Amino acid sequence: MSRFFGFVFAACLLAIWTPTTVPAANPDWPKALSLAIASPGGVSYDYGEALAKILSESLKIEVNTTPTQGPVHMVKLIESGGVHVGFITTGVALQGWNGTGDWTAGQRYRKMRALFPMYDNVFHFVTLRRSGITTVAQFDNRNVGVGPRAGTGGVYVPAMLAAIGISAKIGNGSFDTAASDLLEGRYDALSLVAGVPFPALKQVEAKEPLVFVSLTPEQIEAIRKAIPELTISQIGSGAYTSLDKTYTTVGLYIFVIGRDDLPDELVYQLVKATFANHDRLLKAIPAAAETLPKNVDKNTILPFHPGAVRYYREIGIKIPDELAQMN
Repeated sequence: MSRFFGFVFAACLLAIWTPTTVPAANPDWPKALSLAIASPGGVSYDYGEALAKILSESLKIEVNTTPTQGPVHMVKLIESGGVHVGFITTGVALQGWNGTGDWTAGQRYRKMRALFPMYDNVFHFVTLRRSGITTVAQFDNRNVGVGPRAGTGGVYVPAMLAAIGISAKIGNGSFDTAASDLLEGRYDALSLVAGVPFPALKQVEAKEPLVFVSLTPEQIEAIRKAIPELTISQIGSGAYTSLDKTYTTVGLYIFVIGRDDLPDELVYQLVKATFANHDRLLKAIPAAAETLPKNVDKNTILPFHPGAVRYYREIGIKIPDELAQMN
């Protein structure tokens, strides 16, 4: 019996003296963090749910997710203080920061700070095989779902189609709803933007074959001339069951952003915990393969939060002065 109690005592001492790699929640931090994520059916919805679990455990504070209509909605929530952290594409960041997008009405949104890169947000132009549609030009005068009105697709797709002379009947709604509407014939096609693979599209092709409709090189050139922040993106063969060759399209990188008044130490630990748990995040969402410190260079617009700057500089990644000097 005495040997048993000796063992218990030794175990208690070990628990007391063994250092933990997870910091205790700082009393100066918020009691909980609110994380704005996409609507159900989107890649960043799944990404956000997985990230919230990781951060709740790592930071030892509750991280609650709030579904939104997309990046535009998230920017407005960050600005108003409705949420602490959210996601944004580089294009929407550019519009919000400068107050140039139609959705800004000239207002500059300057409360957001970059934290870390997520993945390339890729535009998918798709339809059902039975539709007979084989070109993006055939989207003209058709019902095309683009996802939430305040999402990246809702902001960009109408302008992209206009740049190549296509006048579609644009429909908005959640990604899950868009998938159902395509299957049930309310939409002729979809033009959705997300990481790869896109859960809503995987749900569709589990029921019917999809056709990935390619933009022509001339269409890509015209779109990028009208909207310079768009970059050329590709989806590899096999990423979807219906895709048997590399699909070339356009895209925008997506970043996690936070309010400028978040405590520096909190942001430092948040960024550190994210990269330390990269394998776990990747297991939950394949698009997280691009959630790497080296991809911070995809942001050339937003200033980084000082807590994030500290982390990157500690691991030897340079943050340009113009993106750190406002901190």
